Amino acid sequence: MTSIRPPHHRRLARRLRTTLSGATAGVLFLGLAALPARAEDGHEAPLGTVARTVGHAHYEPGPCPRTADPIPALGRARCGTLTVPEVRSRPDGRTITLGVAIIPAATRRAAPDPIVWLAGGPGDDAVSEIPLALNGALNHDRDVIFMSQRGTYSADPQLTCPNIDEFNARALDLVYGAPSTGRLHVEATRECREQLVGRGADLSAYDGTESATDYAELRATLGVRQWNVFGISYGTDLALQYMRLHPQGIRSVGIDGVLPPSLAGGAVTWKAAREGFDGLFDACAQQPACHTRYPDLKATFERLVVELEARPVTTTVTVPGQPAPVEVVLDGGTLVNWLVSATHLAAGVPRSIDELAHGNPQRIAEQWAGGKLSPQAVGRVSHGLSYGVFCREWTPFESEDDVIRAGRQAFPSFPRSVLANAPLLAWLHDDCRAWDVPAAPPSIRDVTHSDIPTLVLSGGFDAQTAPSSGPYAARTLSRSTEVTVPYVAHVVFADSPCAQAITRSFFDTPTAPNTECLACLQPPEFEIAP
Repeated sequence: MTSIRPPHHRRLARRLRTTLSGATAGVLFLGLAALPARAEDGHEAPLGTVARTVGHAHYEPGPCPRTADPIPALGRARCGTLTVPEVRSRPDGRTITLGVAIIPAATRRAAPDPIVWLAGGPGDDAVSEIPLALNGALNHDRDVIFMSQRGTYSADPQLTCPNIDEFNARALDLVYGAPSTGRLHVEATRECREQLVGRGADLSAYDGTESATDYAELRATLGVRQWNVFGISYGTDLALQYMRLHPQGIRSVGIDGVLPPSLAGGAVTWKAAREGFDGLFDACAQQPACHTRYPDLKATFERLVVELEARPVTTTVTVPGQPAPVEVVLDGGTLVNWLVSATHLAAGVPRSIDELAHGNPQRIAEQWAGGKLSPQAVGRVSHGLSYGVFCREWTPFESEDDVIRAGRQAFPSFPRSVLANAPLLAWLHDDCRAWDVPAAPPSIRDVTHSDIPTLVLSGGFDAQTAPSSGPYAARTLSRSTEVTVPYVAHVVFADSPCAQAITRSFFDTPTAPNTECLACLQPPEFEIAP
């Protein structure tokens, strides 16, 4: 393992084996079946243009997947669908269809090994993340393959449940950690479950293990001998599972915003918040103007969490697109969750915290409400897949006391009512009791050991997946390069040209990526209020 960080004076502490009836022979067949497809004239056909069946999986060229927003790049894509059994132990039962879009390389002579993109979430749709990948020029010399994970927006069935998103928007005027809010949250989850079961979905079939096998079967049905994998946020959990379960045909793997399956859950989320917040607070403290104007930002923030949890503040804000002013309640839990997201807008964070400390909650309330009420926040996430992963692979292996204990270790001053709900995972154990699916086998938590060349990327401001999770994952990946990009939040490829350049370099030379740009990175220039 190689660990690469900026020079010390610049660096800051900156998201199972498958036990399936009849599956073993199918997996062996996948390894043998990935041969290039040929057109009728004998020449190799463009990737994704030939129908192919391998075992019980079938790829069919066709129209591009549906998307919630226009994606111009689909106009030049080669598209189709992968059809697989919903439950692989019942191969003659219900099938599901996953949308596939292949964006051609920008160069005329593409490298023979494409990149497959694994989306985050869990529950995000890979096809919707095409602009993110292309903004980083990931396809500069390779085709990039996007497939909707089972249950996501461009898959069939689509397990999105807008009622949960609508509840989250309505809950802006509720106390975040109140038991009454939790009961309403669980009611929305139960309603989602009833809707999906009523449409025939087997909710236990939507998890990372099944998704990993879907990608192995996609490679085989596309006729790809060898490909590269790039996963972001939850997609890193999936990538590490995929490496462990189906290593055949994987040339290299990039993971960005690392969430190891062995750690996934609320406890590591509290650790992530501590590390990401401290990265941002330390950057302010090391910048004279920021430190002078906002002294001891960390203590101010933690004091505000305690005070707001005891005495929530209610304010009214105007949100673009909303016909009337919106009432927002800010309590301790809300403030923690706001900062987890606000690390992406790091330059304004010290000023926002200072304004709140001086009795003005408007900036924070506007940002919090704007995210919940955005059109992009409703009907896009597959809650069916989210809860499948959470409730089969995470909560069975971590108790509510484990979450509180980790929260108290990270934030000793926070009250129990805040610590009970890990950031971005409110009421998770209660929701999973309502979701009522069986736990995955304990092997789902196994550490991935691999000699596949792997790029492990973390951001110094990442408050969603702990920066320390990168080195943790890399220690058992013998040919890994571990990189921490300072001053960047969750998923560095999205925001850092340096991280984008490192990623492209890695896929060109997986054992020796060029990381020289790290030495030139500078912290953000924090906003200084008058």
